Amino acid sequence: MLQEEEDLSLTIAHIVQKLKGSRLYSQLERQAWVSLQKPEIKLESLKEDIKEFFKLSGWEKKLHNAVYSELTVFPLPRHPAAPPEHLKEPLVYMRKAQRPVVEQKELLNKWNEMGTDEPDLSLFRPVYAPKDFLEVLINLRNPNYENGDHLNLKTHLGLIQVPLKVKFISELKEFFVELSLNTGQLGIDDATQVPPELFENEHVRLGQKVLAEQDSAAAQQYIRQGSPTALRAELWALILNVSNQPEDLLYYEQLKSNVIQHDLLVDSLIYKDVKLTASNDDYYFVFEDYLYQVLLCFSRDTSVLGHFAYNSASPPKSYIRGKLGMEDYAVFYPPNGVIPFHGFSMYVAPLCFLYHEPSKLYQIFREMYVRFFFRLHSISSHPSGIVSLCLLFETLLQTHLPQLFYHLREIGAQPLRISFKWMVRAFSGYLATDQLLLLWDRILGYNSLEILAVLAAAVFAFRAVNLMEVTSLAAAEAVLADLSTLKVMPLLQIFLFATIT
Repeated sequence: MLQEEEDLSLTIAHIVQKLKGSRLYSQLERQAWVSLQKPEIKLESLKEDIKEFFKLSGWEKKLHNAVYSELTVFPLPRHPAAPPEHLKEPLVYMRKAQRPVVEQKELLNKWNEMGTDEPDLSLFRPVYAPKDFLEVLINLRNPNYENGDHLNLKTHLGLIQVPLKVKFISELKEFFVELSLNTGQLGIDDATQVPPELFENEHVRLGQKVLAEQDSAAAQQYIRQGSPTALRAELWALILNVSNQPEDLLYYEQLKSNVIQHDLLVDSLIYKDVKLTASNDDYYFVFEDYLYQVLLCFSRDTSVLGHFAYNSASPPKSYIRGKLGMEDYAVFYPPNGVIPFHGFSMYVAPLCFLYHEPSKLYQIFREMYVRFFFRLHSISSHPSGIVSLCLLFETLLQTHLPQLFYHLREIGAQPLRISFKWMVRAFSGYLATDQLLLLWDRILGYNSLEILAVLAAAVFAFRAVNLMEVTSLAAAEAVLADLSTLKVMPLLQIFLFATIT
């Protein structure tokens, strides 16, 4: 009980500290001063009157959403005496140029047509691809592990060999209870207890009410059953606490100005990635210019460095020439601390369907990244981290489809070698866009990436009959090469609630 109270105190202190440095705090201060001029504010009941004023004027709701946003993003508090690296990752083995003016004008003129005239990219290659990252994860070991409770490595025959706690199927059913067969879902065509069209009409009406209330927590709960297409952009913005105020537009323009003025090596990596991925995708090639704009601005955004407070990784550093190793001359590079890998631009591409204003598209992507996507390419023990997702996927497959798992393993087609690329990109570029957005609804709704591992296992279950007949990794990959016709919600429901006891 004492520990819980201490944790609560730490959480409150953290949120208060974070909000004190925010724009909302200064706005609330200003509104408080404004309220003092109102005749209904009495000195003898000053505190209660100002609280009532905030409630009636809508500022209380904005404060609630900001607090909820912080609770959603920040990890569980730990004792302040703990070393900083323990706050980011508790497991030790998991921690182990200015452009010429002429060029500036040229880039500014072609800002909205950046896909037509990119630099020579022939000498550039991605820093790493998902398959390279997988090799790193496969080689992770806990040197102190003997016979842990969470995972018996003698019986676990997958590629991931670290003893992390992942959910059993019974825990997944409880966690994803709103996905059950007797609950209405958007993304399901077959009638359950309520005809789909009746459910959809009622769901839209409820969604409009949630938006009118402007309550982030209610929006997050609502979206667990899927978002109506027409409401999705607003609902996601509400959940992510993105409001696109004039200050946000100004900040985006400043980032754009930094792109125009400063040429960074990382720019070529971004161009190369877009060309290799989104530009060749039937759904996303039309958004090529948007992707360059968002990703180039993202690389300059130093506010992204804030997420390293709860990211197990640390931002890479560069040193001023001639000062190598001297910390006083170190700078974060790129400025946002994030080096894009092969496929990074696919985190942005689906969002282009929802947001057509560059500054809002940018803010939504940045929030999605610092809340979720960074976990897909960072080594950590977090339940939504890529290591846990890989382990959850392998455990589900080995436990509930043992025959398939052993068959694929015996022919040298370890399932994770196929599914890893899906999970590391949150299925972007693999599912049809409407299905991907239904999946991402649930990521936001449950504030968890675990559904990616469940879906990956469900895909294998769906194609199990064909997979049992293959005799090589190449043949298995061919069976699973095209996921664009799959329907996400029926797959998840059947795997979680229909076929497994």
